[in-house]
Amino acid sequence: MQHTKRRSLVMTDEGSRHPFLASLPPHIRRGGQALAVPGRRSTLLQDARDFLIAYCACFLAVTAFIA
Repeated sequence: MQHTKRRSLVMTDEGSRHPFLASLPPHIRRGGQALAVPGRRSTLLQDARDFLIAYCACFLAVTAFIA
């Protein structure tokens, strides 16, 4: 009976699952501070502003096409 080397199914370094991440040096993979996520209120205001800009641009384009 021949003994084969048992390999662990769980990786010891979870950050190196992807081949690109595995190629990075350890001090880069550790990362730094997490980026702050903007608040929900500012996101809603930005979405409303973007919608109004798009609506006005489409309205002006259709008006110019008809005129």
